[in-house]
Amino acid sequence: MCALACIVKPLAYISLPLVVFRSIASNSPTGRYYWRLTVFLGSLVVASTWGVVVAVGMTLVGRRNDVNYVVARTFYAVASYALDITVELHGEEHLETRPAIIVGNHQSMLDILYLGRMFPQRAAITAKRELQWTPLGPWMFMSGAVFIDRGNTSKARMSLEAAGEKVKSKRISLMMYPEGTRHCQEEPSLLPFKKGAFHLAIQAGIPIIPVVCENYWRIYRKGVFDTGTIKLKVLPPIPTAGLTMADVSELAARVRNQMLDTLREISAKVAITQESSEIQQPTPEEPSSTKDEDLPIVSNIVLPVVPETPSEAASECSEVVKVTRSLRLDGSVSEYGGETDDEGNVLVGRRDH
Repeated sequence: MCALACIVKPLAYISLPLVVFRSIASNSPTGRYYWRLTVFLGSLVVASTWGVVVAVGMTLVGRRNDVNYVVARTFYAVASYALDITVELHGEEHLETRPAIIVGNHQSMLDILYLGRMFPQRAAITAKRELQWTPLGPWMFMSGAVFIDRGNTSKARMSLEAAGEKVKSKRISLMMYPEGTRHCQEEPSLLPFKKGAFHLAIQAGIPIIPVVCENYWRIYRKGVFDTGTIKLKVLPPIPTAGLTMADVSELAARVRNQMLDTLREISAKVAITQESSEIQQPTPEEPSSTKDEDLPIVSNIVLPVVPETPSEAASECSEVVKVTRSLRLDGSVSEYGGETDDEGNVLVGRRDH
């Protein structure tokens, strides 16, 4: 009896707050939001714990480049079921094109859910070099992560040049968020694109594959976290063969226009206001030498890292959009600017030789 009590009592202490929290969530929109946010973050914890086991085991058997695929699918399976959110993927066959630069729109931390659905096999993550010395470092190393030193411009350029060579010679594909920061609002729109991804694609002579996630404002925003289906569409590859660095701006504008058209096509219809029309892709410029700001920003969001705290997640949509829009519209931040560290890079199809 004593042994049974030692087991039952801790479970009772743990379950009681959850039962109370769930009861509040069923009767309060705010409570529902924080309950579902807790479930989402809890799913990340589960995926993180499983990821450590997977990373050790698959590294030992020589399959460490499949670690992220397994962890991503695990997270999607758990979170999708727990939250009753399904990602409907179209055009998945285009992701088989290698090598390629895959570019996607970036709305919030919920993007991790669609990454979990689309993340392919033999995938590795690109991350800031500083993360190598965090508790996540060993896991990232075992999963085949590629670290970029952004603290030193020359070393960052060398890292990117080396990555470009790998992209072409080892048939590696790289996923990036060219907007450079989260952008979440009711009307489907995109921020101006930074050009690092397009420099890299033209330099390596490999295609661009746009990936567009519908605007899920109706499902997730400040104070709202509902159920539903999120549409995700992979567009056909856009070739870069024959292009030069003089074509970078035109390529970036063309890809952005295609993605914006698709975003508006697959998203819920809303009235387009004059304010949103002010966010435009800058007119293509004359080619110039590569600037420090052109270097792609490496993400702090690494599957399966737990991203923001609930308080950060609750305010991200409103505050980030207001600040980003005001900076970009008054010209205090360039179209390439490195005002955030939110641009995610994911190496796809990396192989060990």
